[in-house]
Amino acid sequence: MSQTKKKIHYAWWLLVGLAIMVGLAKGGIMTAGGLFLTPVTEDLGIGMGSLTLYFSISSIVTMLFLPIAGKIMAKYDIRVVLISAIILQAGSFAMFGLMNSVWGWYLFCIPMSIGSIFVTQMAGPVLINNWFKKHNGLAMGIMVASGGIFGAILQPMAGNLISNEGWRTTYITLGLVVMAIVIPIVLLTIRMAPQQKGLQPYGALEGDKMDKNPAQTVTNRGVTASVAKKSSAFYSLLIFFFFITAISSFGQHVAPFAMGLGYDVKFAGSAMGGWQIGVLIGALSFGVLSDKIGAKNTAIFAMLLGLVPVGILLLVPENALMFNLAIGIYGFVVASLGTLGPLLTTALFGNKEYSQIYASAVIGLAVAGIVALPGYGYIFEITGSYTYVLYAIVTMLILNVIAIVFAFKGKKKLENAGLWN
Repeated sequence: MSQTKKKIHYAWWLLVGLAIMVGLAKGGIMTAGGLFLTPVTEDLGIGMGSLTLYFSISSIVTMLFLPIAGKIMAKYDIRVVLISAIILQAGSFAMFGLMNSVWGWYLFCIPMSIGSIFVTQMAGPVLINNWFKKHNGLAMGIMVASGGIFGAILQPMAGNLISNEGWRTTYITLGLVVMAIVIPIVLLTIRMAPQQKGLQPYGALEGDKMDKNPAQTVTNRGVTASVAKKSSAFYSLLIFFFFITAISSFGQHVAPFAMGLGYDVKFAGSAMGGWQIGVLIGALSFGVLSDKIGAKNTAIFAMLLGLVPVGILLLVPENALMFNLAIGIYGFVVASLGTLGPLLTTALFGNKEYSQIYASAVIGLAVAGIVALPGYGYIFEITGSYTYVLYAIVTMLILNVIAIVFAFKGKKKLENAGLWN
């Protein structure tokens, strides 16, 4: 019996595998994209708005493919799905290094975004909800924090590699390294459900082994997807996803913002490393805070805190120390997207049909990408600065506080109507 208690639940090994996969895919590929914008536009003579349009195409593909992604994950072996997805994502990213025209980014961002849906958006929240009934917030925080850990290492490395070897070599190197590490990790650690290992979810029962009596297995509570999608809580959550994604999207523009102020690509890489350290600390903090004070209060705190770095960037962006501090705090705040987005979904609608509800809600994420990422690029191209972008971010942070309050009022309506059970 003592040996059983000492044994580490497999959920934690799965979390390690998820953390490495998500960390490399986000920190090594997705958030590194901004470092390439200025070198590519200068080398190939492409406008910033025209190049960042590929982010918009990626978001359109994400929005269209999300409903299909949920069905694919439910139907096929999760390991086959994730291996295929990382090949699409990292392989397409590597192909950018061979392109000479902006059309190459427009073309290869399509398979890259399809792969990214599974690896960076869907797999983590769905698997953690399957495997963790206890410390769900902490597990989500650890997974999101992994992007900060890997990003803090890889972003400065990528900045130096771009400076020393060029953007082409850096694209190819990052893509191949991510594939080489993630594929064996997926094979060794990822499983869709605890039942595949003869276990209950972590924290579901006193013992880890599956009980042979089905009546004693854990039941999920909440609302159905059809009910959720008609509720004011759902539309408020959709708005939250839209604005927090638009706020987070500024990360892709930190490097051109820095270089527009006179900093070089190495400094931009270091600043993005600070962003990732902020993500690391924020993800862990928000996970623990949500377990302690709830997802609602934690999300409101995160949005209000976001006003601090934006204020610094508006007032003293030329001060290198303050710039780095602001970017670090900004990274801390945007960790709320990966951590609090899934936790808010669970808090509002439960686990009954979580994957369907979450897949629908994150369409707000895709729509924001369509608008914000190229929009920021065109604003910079037209005005020569990011000042108006920063003012827009202040507005979105405030609107998100309002959206959170309305979302939980909507949940109360569902409970009062007897639809939350």
